Amino acid sequence: MRVAVIGHIEWIEFVRVARVPAAGDIVHALDAWEGPGGGGAVAAVQLARLAGECTFFTALGDDPLGARARAELTALGLQLEAAVRPVRQRRGFTYVDDAGERTITVIGGRLAPVAADPLAWDLLAAVDAVYVTAGDPDALRLARRARKVVTTARILPTLQAAGIVVDALVCSSRDPAERYAAGDLDPAPRLVVRTAGSAGGSYEVDGDYRQYAAAPLPGPVVDAYGCGDSFAAGLTYALATGASADEAVRLAARCGAAALTGRGPHDGQLHRADLQ
Repeated sequence: MRVAVIGHIEWIEFVRVARVPAAGDIVHALDAWEGPGGGGAVAAVQLARLAGECTFFTALGDDPLGARARAELTALGLQLEAAVRPVRQRRGFTYVDDAGERTITVIGGRLAPVAADPLAWDLLAAVDAVYVTAGDPDALRLARRARKVVTTARILPTLQAAGIVVDALVCSSRDPAERYAAGDLDPAPRLVVRTAGSAGGSYEVDGDYRQYAAAPLPGPVVDAYGCGDSFAAGLTYALATGASADEAVRLAARCGAAALTGRGPHDGQLHRADLQ
């Protein structure tokens, strides 16, 4: 099994609070931590934990936080193919409240790998599945060398410019930035999955509309950060194994639920041993 992610990293500072402050409020942090997050990083680590390895095509800032993100993601088991940009690493600040909900402020522009970067793009020809959260149209065309391509609806304009067919598109029925409607892409995705958090979601395959339930939580709610991209990683892994759409969505839902029970981007994620 060989899997990959093409996407972005954000260095995230997390603060646990009883509630997110209203305008003019002062609140006291109950806990604080930091680490490499962002949709690409979250999905890549989840894929590595399921598949045993994952190649992550990304871009980093040329500063201490960029170097720290590289070191920590490598320690988490990723093979990094990272371009370095002459800018500060993109960062984020995230409140996590008593209900486990996350509220995110992003600082700086998204750093994404592009096809012109001198990365080992040829590796994609041997990949069973790739998940894409950021990149240019040519990078998406390179991604199409993989047997299965899964993307987020966050990059809909880039997908439209690339003109490739994707095997699965993950979108949201709640977040306006992750919406997809029939006709938005030509050719249309082979599988469209719409998430709705604790309400489960729906998916369309071969013209058939189906609903799925949220997976049971394996523990108490801790932190919602990274649940959506852990879901997408689980879907990508399952499709790489040859699973049906029904099976893939069930595993994806398990990954999303597990992520909700851990602190930060990676603590709650499923490992391959959890699938037995």
